[in-house]
Amino acid sequence: MKKEALEQARQAYDIEEACIREMKDHFDEEAFSAAVALLAGATRIGTSGCGHSGIICQHFAHLLCCIERPARFISPAEAVHGATGFLTEGDVMVFASRGGKTAELLPILAICRKKGVKVITVTENMESPLAQGADVVLKQHVNRETDKYNAQGTTSTTALCMIFHALQAALIEETGYQNEQFAVIHPGGAVGERLNGKEM
Repeated sequence: MKKEALEQARQAYDIEEACIREMKDHFDEEAFSAAVALLAGATRIGTSGCGHSGIICQHFAHLLCCIERPARFISPAEAVHGATGFLTEGDVMVFASRGGKTAELLPILAICRKKGVKVITVTENMESPLAQGADVVLKQHVNRETDKYNAQGTTSTTALCMIFHALQAALIEETGYQNEQFAVIHPGGAVGERLNGKEM
């Protein structure tokens, strides 16, 4: 391995560690609490984003299902072809867009508004269309991406993931979700064995 490659790898750890530390300075307790209240009260939750943000939104939808908050990732491509029928008035849509201007998400925002679906947007741009059209906006702070060109979706995905992980942790407390409930829906794998007392 080139010396420069190893140095870049080490720097990646430092960059992302610094980002998570700095995110605490941008934590808005009021907005976060409002987001948790919406998610806790929703019958159904949709998530949507493009590229790396979309991948992390898929992860968040699965995390929500793991604590029995019915959720699904709604592909931006499918959303405008009927998939937003999953959501009804009072449900919640979570958008993730670092710039807050992702063109594919704007028509979904309009649909949510017409249907009475509440909107949570996670973005770095608090003045963006997706932020302005949301009921709650959570600030995504990113210091820089880990690659030397500051272009790849690396630190930004970690920051988004951290916000979603914090939401799930809060929701477990807010809704009183119990590990015994998780054991019922997660009998598979090593985690299932541990939860159901079947460790060898």
